[in-house]
Amino acid sequence: MIPLVYDQINHWGRDDEFFLALLKKLNVQFIADLGCGTGRWTTHLAQKGYIITAIDPNEEAIDMAKSKDHPGNVNWIVGDSTDLQFNTYDAVIMTANVAQVFLTDDSWEQVISDVIQSLKVGGHFIFDTRNPLAKVWKEWEKDKTPDLAKDRLSGDSLEIYTEYEGFEGDIYTFYEIIKNTTIDKVLIHEKMQLRFRTQEEYAESLKQIGFTQIETYGDWEFKQANSENKSFIFHCVK
Repeated sequence: MIPLVYDQINHWGRDDEFFLALLKKLNVQFIADLGCGTGRWTTHLAQKGYIITAIDPNEEAIDMAKSKDHPGNVNWIVGDSTDLQFNTYDAVIMTANVAQVFLTDDSWEQVISDVIQSLKVGGHFIFDTRNPLAKVWKEWEKDKTPDLAKDRLSGDSLEIYTEYEGFEGDIYTFYEIIKNTTIDKVLIHEKMQLRFRTQEEYAESLKQIGFTQIETYGDWEFKQANSENKSFIFHCVK
């Protein structure tokens, strides 16, 4: 997630609508948005009247989020899951496949342990992830066309390229390159890694940490997930 261009190349979609619809069904008020990034989605939550704690380790992203126009019901924090407050939230949510950035079993276990402790009894943990069986990276690797954006300060034209290194085990490595075409200069060349866990691996880890109710939806519909789905949405209850 590169704050400079994130909002320009990630637009409102079915996933955002689904998360909002799910939260509305649950009748929650106090929400932690973990891995909130630039606050692209968080600001929509705020406009719906939720009281939000928004956490991300990227200081530049949080600064950008704070600069956006939204109601004053958001507490922005530069941090991670260890900054979640004990027994506080009606729901903790991680959107945009944030679950995949936790590459080790220990780091994932730390996150879900922090989450379950931060939820009130009956609270909800909601997150999405890609189904490794769908092999979405094959589509990524075929697309050679750069994304286009603007530098929000200078107005210069930017191109975003991706270079793919591939898998080692179940960890996929790629590089995001942002080039300022006005001055013909590469501004950012950043290594990215995602772990592709199976639906069964996620479910087992959530059970082990203490979630007793786990429902998995597929592809942004309120239907039970299956192996054909590209995306899984986990809904766990404490």
